[in-house]
Amino acid sequence: MPLKATIVDDMKVAMRARETARLSTIRLLLAAIKQREVDERIELTDADVLAVIDKMIKQRRDSVTQFEAGKRDDLAAAERAEIAVLEGYLPERLSDAEVDAMIAEAIAATGASGLSAMGKVMAAIKPKVAGRADMGTVSARIKAKLAG
Repeated sequence: MPLKATIVDDMKVAMRARETARLSTIRLLLAAIKQREVDERIELTDADVLAVIDKMIKQRRDSVTQFEAGKRDDLAAAERAEIAVLEGYLPERLSDAEVDAMIAEAIAATGASGLSAMGKVMAAIKPKVAGRADMGTVSARIKAKLAG
C-alpha cells in the first residue's frame, strides 16, 4: 500500500477515534502533500512523501527550539507531539554502521576523491537514505571521509 494511502487511512481512524491532535497533524501532512502535488503537477511517490515528512519534522524541531528559548513549554510540547506522529510514517532509522557502509559504497561507485566530489556522492546516497537518516549528519560524514 502506498504511503499516501496509509496516511489517508490513518486520518479516517483518527477521525473515528476522535483523536484531535493526531487528526490535526495528519491533515497538515496531507495538505502539504497535496500542495506539492498541485505545485509540481505530479503524483508524489513514497520517496517524495518521505521528503515532505522530513521537511515537516525539521520545521517542527526548529519550532521546538524557538519555543523553548521563549519559555513556551506548552507550545514546545505540542510540536513534539506532532513530531511523534510524523515520525510514525518514517521507515526504520539506519544505524551508524549502515550509513558508513552506504557512504563507502557511494564513494567507490562514483570514484570520488576530494571535497570537490561531495555533490556526486550526496546525489548517489540521498535516495538510499532519505527518511532513514539525518541528511545533515550524512553530509558531515561524507565530508569527513572525503577530506581524510
